[in-house]
Amino acid sequence: MSEVTSITKRPSILGGAMIIAGTAVGAGMFSIPIVTSGVWFTGSIFLLIYTWFCLFMSGLMILEVNLHYPLGSSFHTITKDLLGKGWSTINGLSIAFVLYILTYAYISAGSSIIVQNFAEVISVPQAIAGLVFALIVAFFVWLSTRAVDRLSTILIGGMVIAFVLAIGGLFTEVKMPVLFNTNESNASYLPYALAALPYLLTSFGYHGNIPGLVTYYRKDGKAVMKSLLIGTLISLAIYILWQFVVQGNIPREGFKQVIADGGNIGNLLAQMRSTTANASVSMLLDLFSYMALASSFLGVSLGLFDYLADFFKFSNTGSGRLKSALVTFIPPTILAIIFPDGFLYAIGFAGLAATIWAAIIPALMAKASRERNQSQSFKAPGGIFMIGFVILFGVINASAHILANFNLLPIYR
Repeated sequence: MSEVTSITKRPSILGGAMIIAGTAVGAGMFSIPIVTSGVWFTGSIFLLIYTWFCLFMSGLMILEVNLHYPLGSSFHTITKDLLGKGWSTINGLSIAFVLYILTYAYISAGSSIIVQNFAEVISVPQAIAGLVFALIVAFFVWLSTRAVDRLSTILIGGMVIAFVLAIGGLFTEVKMPVLFNTNESNASYLPYALAALPYLLTSFGYHGNIPGLVTYYRKDGKAVMKSLLIGTLISLAIYILWQFVVQGNIPREGFKQVIADGGNIGNLLAQMRSTTANASVSMLLDLFSYMALASSFLGVSLGLFDYLADFFKFSNTGSGRLKSALVTFIPPTILAIIFPDGFLYAIGFAGLAATIWAAIIPALMAKASRERNQSQSFKAPGGIFMIGFVILFGVINASAHILANFNLLPIYR
């Protein structure tokens, strides 16, 4: 009896929540304090909650749609069936673009950290540092998925420990006048809100995991919904805490220097070191940044590797995996050599592309699914109003990024 019970036992909600939080939280969080330095702490909390809510709703829309399809149906399959080949192609291209641009972003960030932290030991150009970093990660991805899995498990475990210890140390050093910017008279915040939004969208990018969770929970919509809610709330809480300790230690004016230096992870860490006298906290923050970056880089590049291997039909042999590794790593590595300080720009462009498959397409699929299927075992709340609300969120994000790149929106720098 106990054996039957153990076999049919439903997976824990917490397990699914950890998958969502682990996917969402990564090295991209280092961009959040930088891009929200214009709206500062209070404004950034409102923007984070707005982004979380819209992307949680779009996640529920994907869940609603996914429940009408057989277990194992991919995002691509569902999009093609409901919206047609055109939208399916746009969806696929946007996913590939996001994976490519994030791979470039993490190579850029890795080279920045290497140059900033090892300058006293060895002096190398940032482009060379990026090349070395990319080669190391490419080797593990080429080796096997199991190698990436094992290394990622170690990195995530170390990352959690380093984060908790570093945040604990920084928490006690937060200065309220800095956090609420009381020393800056006539400060302007609201004009910088729109330009920050596309960067925050990438921090809640978990939508590709939903079909897998539907399979994991055997089409139990309520279980998937709870895991999405808990997982995304954990991510939101981590980001708010991160904002608290970073923007409570670095004055708002200090971020102008971070942005002027390139806006990379290494530049942010250098500014943090200059504001805290606690050497152990600085070391823990450095360790956390190394592990967060490596973990995110491994996860994103493996996803791109698998996507391209399937697209080009490369075999899973040594030579086939080498071909997949070459098309995965060569384009972003060349870009990182030419433009070594593109971390922030890449995160912004990732947000622009992610708007399509994380906001607009889920809402359109929910609308099409409801027109086709009268009975619903699970339905995302809000009706047609929420579908419009999420689409509007996507349009605002895309428009904001485009306008900011043409200098038609105010940017704090």
